[in-house]
Amino acid sequence: MGSSSDHAGHAHGHHDHRVSDVGYETPQAAIEQAARETIAYVPALYVGTDVDAPDMLAVVDLDPDSETYCEIVDRIEMRVKGDELHHFGWNACSSSCHVEGAQRRYLVVPGNRSSRIYVVDTDDPRHPELETVVEPEAVFEHDLSAPHTVHCIPDEKIMISMLGNADGDLPGGFLLLDADFEVEGRWDAPGDIEMNYDFWYQPRRNVMVSSEWAAPATYQPGFDLEDVEAGNYGRKLHFWNWEDRTVEQTIDLGEEGLVPLEVRFLHSPDSEHAYVGAALSSNMFHLYRESAARGAADGASGDEPRAGGEWRADKVIDVEPREHEDWDMPVPGLITDLVVSMDDRYLFFSNWLHGEVRMYDISDRANPRLVDTVSVGGLFGDRREVAGRTINAGPQMLQLSLDGERLYFTTSLYSSWDDQFFPEEAEQGSVMLKVDVDPREGTMVLDEKFLVDFGTLPKGPARAHEIRWPEGDCTSDIWM
Repeated sequence: MGSSSDHAGHAHGHHDHRVSDVGYETPQAAIEQAARETIAYVPALYVGTDVDAPDMLAVVDLDPDSETYCEIVDRIEMRVKGDELHHFGWNACSSSCHVEGAQRRYLVVPGNRSSRIYVVDTDDPRHPELETVVEPEAVFEHDLSAPHTVHCIPDEKIMISMLGNADGDLPGGFLLLDADFEVEGRWDAPGDIEMNYDFWYQPRRNVMVSSEWAAPATYQPGFDLEDVEAGNYGRKLHFWNWEDRTVEQTIDLGEEGLVPLEVRFLHSPDSEHAYVGAALSSNMFHLYRESAARGAADGASGDEPRAGGEWRADKVIDVEPREHEDWDMPVPGLITDLVVSMDDRYLFFSNWLHGEVRMYDISDRANPRLVDTVSVGGLFGDRREVAGRTINAGPQMLQLSLDGERLYFTTSLYSSWDDQFFPEEAEQGSVMLKVDVDPREGTMVLDEKFLVDFGTLPKGPARAHEIRWPEGDCTSDIWM
């Protein structure tokens, strides 16, 4: 396992502890205290391209006062080809504020296709180093594969959703790493759920919600509509008792909730409201406990602690499909990512195939109000040029600044899916773009001068996926 114990020991022995070592005491503190993001970590993938090289983790300069603004200033090449780096996360976040000596220092970067897990030390934020590697065999021992979402959990452990078993079929589950990045075992009992994808826990409410994609054997080769008809893609949400690690309730979203992917609770640790985007049916669902809804009806925000009740999932946004001359069926928006602003006022999500980012005011949790849209890329002739580069795919992974004023996005979804829907992505590489947000007015404007071009890397064009920055973000920080 390399030198992880030495580094972890250094982190544990760090006595000059400040809240900023892991995050912020509250979401409001994150808004008020965070400096503007100046670095982004973004995977750069060669899986499914003509480039015969391992995937990389890229360091992107986001400082507008820097001479290398919008440039990739460093890259960490992984050890093996074909990992398909996808989603990744931190060893510690704001949920660890109570842990003496904890540091948000290590990125846990899994390969979804290989089940290999890399650990990257960001002690020097602009020049991170590969710390250690968890080989796939250590994952397969627990009959799990295809790591996806990474969250730190409050006891200095790291939890990863796993989408399949050791053979790439169902069921999936959850894997735990300890503070030294050793595989500790499963978080769940085998067979509690079949399909898995994303998850978000809300410890103050003793709840976790997980969503569904499909077995790795189903989605990794690419998208086949027959798999949907055969029931091989998910449509359920699972609500867990966080302390007991058991599923207390499952909601079947039905035909209107096909392939529920990213799920986000509001940032307030007392909140019992969340949103999930059903990709294929292109609907947004509002998740809430019935007691929370009663609180809102009584004139409260609905975010205050209340007695437990049944969870509900109501469709609150319906993205209409669009006719396309090259398609035999109307094209769904394909909601692939969503992010909630740190003040819990705005919801943003991407319609990858339509080439659109939408912004909703969710002050009324049950009745989101569309306030603005930005179109770029996609299948419908909106392929704009930004800084001289034609955008060859739709907005996909999103990340929002902690102050809610800058929304960044990349354009790659998954290598085999990119090849089907946006084949130019493999040939030209993907991009990272930025939208300037005015939270006071509820507006978005595409920054026509901001472009990070992953098509110009030395070894060849690469795909860009999830975005993280060193001091925390709107999709990785959870509060106790």
